Amino acid sequence: MSGNKIKAIAIYLPQFHPIRENDDWWGKGFTEWTNVTKAKPLFKKHFQPQLPSDLGFYDLRVEESRLAQEALAKQYGIYGFCYYHYWFDGKRLLHEPLDRKIKNPKEDFPFMLCWANETWSRRWLGEEKEILIEQTYSEEDDLKHIKWLIEIFKDSRYIKVNDRPVFVFYRPSYLPDVKKTIALFRSECLKNGLSNPYLIASNSHLKTNYHDLGFDDILNFQPKLDRLPNAFNDNKSLRKWFANLKKSILSSTLKIYDYKEAKQRMKVTFNYNYIPCSFVGWDNTARRGKKGIIIKNQNVDSFIKEVKENIDDIQKQERVKESQFIFINAWNEWAEGNHLEPDMKDGLTYLKALKNLLDKYAKN
Repeated sequence: MSGNKIKAIAIYLPQFHPIRENDDWWGKGFTEWTNVTKAKPLFKKHFQPQLPSDLGFYDLRVEESRLAQEALAKQYGIYGFCYYHYWFDGKRLLHEPLDRKIKNPKEDFPFMLCWANETWSRRWLGEEKEILIEQTYSEEDDLKHIKWLIEIFKDSRYIKVNDRPVFVFYRPSYLPDVKKTIALFRSECLKNGLSNPYLIASNSHLKTNYHDLGFDDILNFQPKLDRLPNAFNDNKSLRKWFANLKKSILSSTLKIYDYKEAKQRMKVTFNYNYIPCSFVGWDNTARRGKKGIIIKNQNVDSFIKEVKENIDDIQKQERVKESQFIFINAWNEWAEGNHLEPDMKDGLTYLKALKNLLDKYAKN
């Protein structure tokens, strides 16, 4: 398979603009930046807050901001963005960046969608679980959903595999009848003159062979935080602080893992085709404070090493030429400390290293 173009897809969070629902739930003007700028270091050498450098604190309703993101991604070898897509029984949230892109031919960067089919709750900030908007399912909604998606799939910028529009299900295990849903998606696309869609199941929370359920591909989503143990960390600066806490309290406090150990725990092997994924970093204390998870000691070298391993993996697989994707989580998950976009600490370091690696493979 060597010589085929590797397509690096960066997962894209559209949370950086205010919406009425977030105003109601979290306060007027809330965006992802609200959490990012409130973050504080919780121990010595803890890098928080993580603040943007080159692109600044953008508002994704602004054309110039979206164009700047696309230009930066193109410059450093990213093939396209995978936008999180929020659909709740016909109601869409955080859709302004995509809607404005669709209407703007200047935004010519390739894209695909990932349906983030999860219920939203206040547990997102580490608080007690309170449902904000529930994810529900029905055959009627599946039909409504795919009819809306078909119009997006027709866009010339939409990423396709042999003319088949690519669509990712983030939590396929949540679908009450997976086979029925994807059969409906396929039949409606064909009825409307589109090619059979290329449907990808993310295995973010289950090690399941979704090929058996009718999916075309499987995204080996990373990081798999549910594979990390609940045991506390090895950070010396925090041991004294936690020494006096009871076990019941300890279980809900900050958890810190070393990257090499975390990577080993999150590693899974497959005897079938899959799309590999690398994560840039992880520190969600901007969202969850002392109830957060930190993966420490990851750096640009370990990131690039993982991307190289993933490229080697995808090239060993027997797969359609146009489906040589590697995913990178994420382009701009700032409140999770997981972003390719440059920050005040590392600047363009990660993007430059990624570009050098992709260029080497392109030459070979």
